[in-house]
Amino acid sequence: MTKAWTGVFPAVTTKMTQAGKLDFDMIRASIDRLVVNGVSGVIVLPMLGENASLTLAERETVIRTAVETVAGRVPVLSGLAEITLDTAQANAKLYQSWGAQGLMVFPSLGYKSDPRETAEWYRGVAGASDLPIMIYNNPIAYGVDVTPAVLETLADVPEIVCVKEESGDIRRVTDLRVALGDRFSVFCGVDDLIVESMALGTTGWVSGMTNVWPKQCVALFELCRAEKFAEARELYRMLTPSFHLDTHVKLVQYIKLAENLVYGAPEWTRSPRLPLVDEERAFVIDTVRGAIDQLAASAWA
Repeated sequence: MTKAWTGVFPAVTTKMTQAGKLDFDMIRASIDRLVVNGVSGVIVLPMLGENASLTLAERETVIRTAVETVAGRVPVLSGLAEITLDTAQANAKLYQSWGAQGLMVFPSLGYKSDPRETAEWYRGVAGASDLPIMIYNNPIAYGVDVTPAVLETLADVPEIVCVKEESGDIRRVTDLRVALGDRFSVFCGVDDLIVESMALGTTGWVSGMTNVWPKQCVALFELCRAEKFAEARELYRMLTPSFHLDTHVKLVQYIKLAENLVYGAPEWTRSPRLPLVDEERAFVIDTVRGAIDQLAASAWA
């Protein structure tokens, strides 16, 4: 169906004005910046892209803008986050018609499904379009765990090609390989577990902080892929305090503020998210500036 996805696939933040409108100039500039710095794909409308806060018309413009900006240089995937299967299936077809080349599919946002229901959800979405699918497994955020046992029941669905593993349990990477071999590509979905995950055999990384440091994150991934772990650890230790920002419930605000500090992108989000204030804002600024200073004094600037 598609060349196997590998490499760094940033989960792209959706740039907005302070008034909460889409900032298309910055959307284009930020996506181009990612591609120029060597990412292997981009994922628009992920959790970081505030998918559920955008109207369907806005999602269309984001997908079309991303496809136009990328211009075939790397695959463009879209997050698909819905409550009902009917809506998910309908939007999968729409996203394909707007140019998306793959889908990162969330579990149902409105219901904590059991394993049988979870498998049927993904099977149903997969049958709605021709697009390859990455399963977004984030049980910490959504309460639904796509375990190796669930994936075994989906092994016969050709459209499902990849799983973004974000359970937080590093043992899961090996458990997936033991149970399923190479049937699914396994991507690390947690920035502060990337080196550990690569050591265990993941082939890709869905990354939040790559929005901030695309050059350095791609370099980190390539060091791990080449099994140059001593060098990777040096860079990883500089970035890990800021990578922890990717695992917080306010990761959207945290990462957008980090982008603002590093290259001037707008930090604005859409309600119910609000800008960071007081000690929390100071913590993020101190963390990011610490990484900026360390990188500037290193070979990774």
